[in-house]
Amino acid sequence: MLKKFSLPLAVALFTIFILSFVQIKVERPMLMAERFMEGAGWIEILLIAAYGAFVAYKMQDKKNVPVWRRRIWFLFAVVFFGQLALGLAGQTIFLMTGKLHLPIPMMILGGPVYRGDIGFMTILFLSTIVLTGPAWCSHLCYFGAFDSVASSGKTRREPLKNKLALKSTIILLVIVAAIILRFSGVSVVYATIIAGLFGIAGIAVMIFFSRRSGRMVHCVIYCPIGTLVNVLKFANPFRMTITSTCTLCMRCTPACKYDALEPEHIRNGKPGISCTLCGDCLASCRDNSIEYRFLWMNTGNARWLFLFLTISAHAVFLALARI
Repeated sequence: MLKKFSLPLAVALFTIFILSFVQIKVERPMLMAERFMEGAGWIEILLIAAYGAFVAYKMQDKKNVPVWRRRIWFLFAVVFFGQLALGLAGQTIFLMTGKLHLPIPMMILGGPVYRGDIGFMTILFLSTIVLTGPAWCSHLCYFGAFDSVASSGKTRREPLKNKLALKSTIILLVIVAAIILRFSGVSVVYATIIAGLFGIAGIAVMIFFSRRSGRMVHCVIYCPIGTLVNVLKFANPFRMTITSTCTLCMRCTPACKYDALEPEHIRNGKPGISCTLCGDCLASCRDNSIEYRFLWMNTGNARWLFLFLTISAHAVFLALARI
């Protein structure tokens, strides 16, 4: 019984610790409740911690992960863009700094290349990779949650074609375009319009490709940040492995929206490069052959640690992530 509550308790305490540090040390009121009433930030901290504990309690059961991960991810995206909409409507209290930034993941890469400096969002993005590897793409990205909704239908068994070539081409084009815009003296206004069109095209990819294939085509192929995560995630020790007990039943293949569990991946004993460690596949494996790994830890402790870090990060982001 105590083991069942160890994860929720750990998430709650860690969330309280992080948000309390923000509440005490950061000069600008970062917690939303604190902006409306002095001292209310502490109430928000307790509520967010309780929420994180509840999510951890639900998600420690493998069978609940495919449903609850999508629910909390979508909730985060709604809160994030809801606050943005209120800010744009004139309620600047809902904006973090009062300065608007284009809420498109591509800007995490394209923005610094165009400006020639690294901003807060890039640092935050890199820090999540250090902590949780590729979990940014399955738990924390405010844009990817909509691709998850778009791809929620039946997953086609056919893998996405020319995935690596398309991913590489798009990220290269984004970097080259940002460099050209910078050195040709294109104004911020026009650069922002171009970036906005890229984001709109991404929504079209979700509607016309992700929805039809039942796979997250936007996140797996179109998003340059997703491609960047595929490469940088190896700096983190978390891994997903497929053990020798696997019977090649392929039930996990349609459970993976990231196109990372095709027959060749399963036979090789590890998911493909687009795996985000989301954990949806664990519930589909009747032989329990898919496992989390972290350095010397056993698989149970590795999964516990992964859930602790990702759910805690989700709870903290929910409280702080604003434009």
